[in-house]
Amino acid sequence: MTTAVPLTETELGAWRSFLRTHAQITRKLEAELLAEQDLPLASYDVLLQLAEAPYRRLRMTDLADRVLLSRSGLTRLVDRLEREGLVSRAACPNDARGTHAVLTEAGAARLRSAAPTHLRGVSEHVTSRLSETELEQLRHLMDKLMTEHPPLPEGGCGVAEGVR
Repeated sequence: MTTAVPLTETELGAWRSFLRTHAQITRKLEAELLAEQDLPLASYDVLLQLAEAPYRRLRMTDLADRVLLSRSGLTRLVDRLEREGLVSRAACPNDARGTHAVLTEAGAARLRSAAPTHLRGVSEHVTSRLSETELEQLRHLMDKLMTEHPPLPEGGCGVAEGVR
């Protein structure tokens, strides 16, 4: 049995603020994408992750690690995106058991179409409310907490949201 580690009021306050803020911003971005683009935020995230990946493809297991979905939830979402022609599946050449999710041209076009809505929301709900220094501090702090993936390169999602 593990024992609970007592947290200070500052630690608990920071954690709770992070959770509330993340939930609030995510709900707003989701609502805007649905209203203007008829595209759920999770679908946008999958398309974006694939657009940023080399050759616009990721193993399903790697994609699951990058998005906020369970593996079964991701499978269902990729099934739906595949039916819509936005993603295809391809066998992994070096692993017969593995499958790649691949961004199609239609998926890249859908991402390009939805990007202005998403980026406007990010600006409205996050970046326009912080100074350049605060944004640099926020990125530094988030990168410091990141354990599973290296920080995004300069340009980050903005590069992919233009979809090369």
